[in-house]
Amino acid sequence: MTTLPKSKAIKTGQLVALTLATSLSQAVLADGITATSGLSAVNAYMEQQEIDELKALRSKNQVTSVNQFSDVRPTDWAYQALSNLVEKYGCVAGYPNGIYKGGQAMTRFEAAALLNACLDRVSEQTDELKRLMEEFKQELRVLRGRVDGLEKRVGVLEAQQFSTTTKFTGQATMVVGGNWFNGSAINTAANTVNRNTGAAVSLYNAVSFNYDLQLNFDTSFSGKDLLRTNLRAGNFGNSRFGGEPHSLGNLSELQVAFEEPSGPNVVGVFKLFYQLPLGSGWTATAGPRVGQEDMLALWPSVYPSETVLNVMTVNGAPAAYSKNLGPGAGLWWQNNNWSISANYVAFNGMLGNPSSPPAQTDGVPTGGGGIGNKASGATGSVQLAYQQEQWGLAAIWTYLQPYNGFVPGTTPTVHSSLDHNANALTNAFGLSAYWQPWNSGWAPSVSVGWGYNSTSYSTTQAAGAAVSTSQSWMLGLQWTDVFAKGNDFGIAVAQPVFATTMTGGINANDGNYVWEWWYKFQVSDKISVTPALIYLSRPLGQRTPAGATFDQVGALVKTTFRF
Repeated sequence: MTTLPKSKAIKTGQLVALTLATSLSQAVLADGITATSGLSAVNAYMEQQEIDELKALRSKNQVTSVNQFSDVRPTDWAYQALSNLVEKYGCVAGYPNGIYKGGQAMTRFEAAALLNACLDRVSEQTDELKRLMEEFKQELRVLRGRVDGLEKRVGVLEAQQFSTTTKFTGQATMVVGGNWFNGSAINTAANTVNRNTGAAVSLYNAVSFNYDLQLNFDTSFSGKDLLRTNLRAGNFGNSRFGGEPHSLGNLSELQVAFEEPSGPNVVGVFKLFYQLPLGSGWTATAGPRVGQEDMLALWPSVYPSETVLNVMTVNGAPAAYSKNLGPGAGLWWQNNNWSISANYVAFNGMLGNPSSPPAQTDGVPTGGGGIGNKASGATGSVQLAYQQEQWGLAAIWTYLQPYNGFVPGTTPTVHSSLDHNANALTNAFGLSAYWQPWNSGWAPSVSVGWGYNSTSYSTTQAAGAAVSTSQSWMLGLQWTDVFAKGNDFGIAVAQPVFATTMTGGINANDGNYVWEWWYKFQVSDKISVTPALIYLSRPLGQRTPAGATFDQVGALVKTTFRF
């Protein structure tokens, strides 16, 4: 009689099989068959029974959703991976009590069982994939050919691309227009206008056709920093819409015009600076050709989308927002809605002779200067700003040295001394704000600004020869999607810098209103056409002869191409 080990429980079926196998083994012993054959049969039967039980257990424990496990939560780091295994392949199994025990070590047997279940499901998925590939064989062949062609084109682009780190954009602007002058101060025969001091000056009243070309290269080495190179060329300098100063002042200077130190039609470096985020909301900017506006966290205006007159782009405070350009550096901090900006720009910082003031030809310095001395022509600005999605507000203080370039809206009257008198130092303050509606409609966006300037002198000035205090303001309105989507209409009125107090107690008797109206046709995503009208009530300001009148009307059509 065979003795079974006590450590293993015997089921009824196993006991019957054992009894039959034992009897069979005893019956065949006489025929020379060994007893071990019977024992092998018993073992084979028992192993098959255990396999069937394992399959039944696996079927019973197979889950259809990861949520069936009581110890698996959506916050677990592997929750999504388990969910994908269950939903896509159905090969995640837990324990009979409905737990997964994800933090417990797995035995080799458990790993083998789970791997076997997954391999079964993968085999089923593979068979289905083969069937689909055969069914859509023709479509896949066409798609493969297109992908191969696309890869070849991408290879050509990569081989011929300009740079992997630099983005190139450009803008070409063409302006055709002219000015008309009226008033009793005009000498019609000579086509000049008289002034209360100095000789009469010529009038620029012919129609001209000018252009401005800008090529921008924005390079990033880390994905967060910026090296900006702006190349520029144009021929506005000698036109009435030009950026270079004239005896009539620069109030009709267009925003697209700029000074051309190398002459017209010559491409040169207009701006070159590097900007780097420092973390915790800080950003640093520095360069040999950087503008004040490039180092302010917020430019507090949304007027206009297509700029016309340059004086309308300086937020109602031309002296404070002078857009001084030259060697400089700045730092700003921005956190949520608040920002603080500080910067320094030396207009004559590229020159190396600080012993004497720089000589200037048409506003371009030819000697003297340097950084951090009395001949630097520098501006130092500090701005505090607050911004929301629809509106923003900024206050700025700027300290201006003389010889710091021709600030928009400061040269038409005697206030050329505001910025260029060799002995003048000016503290300029500005307060600007804007608001814009969520959607286009009857309500326009509104941009408004006001400036106040106080000028002191290191030497005594002749009576009535210089300005002690001056002010300025501006209001700009813009409507979007007017008559057609993408078309905008704008109107703005401003008083550029006008004297309020003169040295020696002389009555300032100053002031000049500037108006502009424009309508932008958006021909395509990259092309726009903007007709505009401008009006200057007193282009000469205080230099208009006593009792005489003089005003200016201008009309132009500006076409802008972006590429």
